[in-house]
Amino acid sequence: MMNKIFINSRFLTQKITGSQRFAIEISKQLKKLEPEKFVFVTPKDIVHKDLAKELDAKIIGFNTGHIWEQIDLPLYLKKNGSPLLLNLVNTAPIFYKNKIVTIMDLSWKHFSYAVSKKFYLWYSFLIPKIAKNSKLILSISEFSRKNLVKELHINLTKIEIISCSISDSFKPLNFNREKIILSVGSLQPYKNLLSLIKAFIKLKNENKLKDYKLVLIGGQNKKALKSVDFSDYLSRDDIKFTGYIPDEKLIEYYNKASLFVLPSFFEGFGIPPLEAMACGCPCVVSNAASLPEVCGDAAYYVDPYDINDIAKGIEKVLTDDKLRDELVRKGFKNVKRFSWESSAQKVIEILKTL
Repeated sequence: MMNKIFINSRFLTQKITGSQRFAIEISKQLKKLEPEKFVFVTPKDIVHKDLAKELDAKIIGFNTGHIWEQIDLPLYLKKNGSPLLLNLVNTAPIFYKNKIVTIMDLSWKHFSYAVSKKFYLWYSFLIPKIAKNSKLILSISEFSRKNLVKELHINLTKIEIISCSISDSFKPLNFNREKIILSVGSLQPYKNLLSLIKAFIKLKNENKLKDYKLVLIGGQNKKALKSVDFSDYLSRDDIKFTGYIPDEKLIEYYNKASLFVLPSFFEGFGIPPLEAMACGCPCVVSNAASLPEVCGDAAYYVDPYDINDIAKGIEKVLTDDKLRDELVRKGFKNVKRFSWESSAQKVIEILKTL
């Protein structure tokens, strides 16, 4: 029997990126699996109102953002007997010790030029402290766990892996495949999209991708864009930057694309390849970070530092029917290794031990 566990639901006030997606899906499953055990507490500036209603989230405090998290939240918890606090999106109250914190990855540390100086300084101060004084840390892959151990000098046994997954809405639809090469992810330097663009143009110049278009889906972080210059490619009619799009449109793209490519230097987990696999789209991904761990034998691997190798991988999968069919078949099988329900169940088992 578990005591009531409080969940820091500040993610209800934030735009959805990979971290918020993790928090949302895990929270929904926790509410479903143990409806009476979890109390979701949030600041007042909720943007995901339907989700807040589904979780029966309780608005507490007067402030918002980091101030709410560092002042209002711990004060409220202490008034209510200092219960265990589960934090699912990287940050947590520093001076409240009865907590578990989720640290997805350290991309901000490895690619500091892609975030604001204020963000970098805050995370450099915050993350080591909450990692040190939490009862336990959750992370999303073996790659991330080892990176946390190395960079933050944390004992490996203090970190548990809770895998990401994908929504059931990502599935094959009745669309014909078009001459589209697709990549999904925020326009961050570590996504290595410039190399993908150069590999695409190389193949175009060699007349190997006639009529193909490259579609890049993802939000545009202003600071990140200053460190990665896409201006030379914005006017091309065979390269499309869509910005952020809703899931319905994203699923349609996965079902229309002939190939999905993610040549990242760094990924804490990498949800988009799984989404592509679930929609029957073959994948070319980099052999770096967590991607081999997540994609298994269901992707064609390339060296992200070698534009020629990226180009070779794209051409190989597009022209080899047998390989492409094999990747699609293995992709469907690989996706079944992950589910939000099993990840949430693992969280519950961990909480019971505490």
